[in-house]
Parts: sequence; structure tokens; C-alpha cells
Amino acid sequence: MEKELTRQLYNFLYNPLFLSALASWMISQLLKVIIGLIFHSVTSTKQFLELLFWRTGGMPSSHSALVSSVTTAIAFKNGIASDLFVFSCCFALVVIRDSMGVRRSSGQQAKALNDLGSRVADKLKVQFKPVKEIQGHKPIEVFAGLLLGFFIGVAFSTL
Repeated sequence: MEKELTRQLYNFLYNPLFLSALASWMISQLLKVIIGLIFHSVTSTKQFLELLFWRTGGMPSSHSALVSSVTTAIAFKNGIASDLFVFSCCFALVVIRDSMGVRRSSGQQAKALNDLGSRVADKLKVQFKPVKEIQGHKPIEVFAGLLLGFFIGVAFSTL
């Protein structure tokens, strides 16, 4: 029983789908940090760590990279006519649409509310607690993530 569990864990950790998902997420987050350092938008260790491990938004989209790498790896492993590939395409479309559409627009609304709230609070001399501004993705960030994920998925499926 213990040997079987160990074998299954080993197979999971060395599964091309898992490896491509993990690599695409890690590489896209690392690229965000590098881009942030180049353009001086990362100015503290806290920002560096947040961007590397947690913060959403930015170039390239780690959401798009992850789902496109998994979808690509599934295409190689199971074929494009498989139910799993169709499911992964649908899942990828939902994730990408959400990151580019819903989260982006809600983040823009939150920013507008915070700007308005700050101005009103300053005029009325009252306290204002800003709402969280969630960053969504611009289309170019999504496209870059899709390409990154596709190539990572191909690499883990063919090498």
C-alpha cells in the first residue's frame, strides 16, 4: 500500500501536465519580477516577494500561461479529439476571460471608487478605507502568457 502511494506521488510529481503547469506559473511570475525591476516598478523587497509569489496582473499573465501549458500538454498526451482536451479548452477560456474581463473591470471600478472616496474624504475631513483593487490583465499580457504557456507545454510534452 505504501509503495503504491509512493509510486503514485512520484508519477504525479513527474507528470508532464503538472510540470508544465508549475513551470509556466513560476516562469511567468519570474518574468513579471524581471520586467518590474527593469521598469523600476518594484522598489522594495516586499513588492519583489509579493510579485514573485502572489500578486496578480502584469506581463505576462500567469493565469494564461498556466492554462495554456496544461491544455497544450493534454493535447499532446490525449489528443485534440479527447474529452479532456475539450474540457481544458473550455476551462482555459473561462480563466482567460475572467482574468482579462471580469477582474480587470472590477479592478478599474475599485480604483475609481477609491479615487472618489479619497477626494470626498479630503473635502469632508472624514476617514476613508479604500477597497482592494484587483488587477486584471490587458490583452497583450494575456497573449504573452498564452504563448509562454504553449511553448512550455510543448517542451514538457516532447522533451
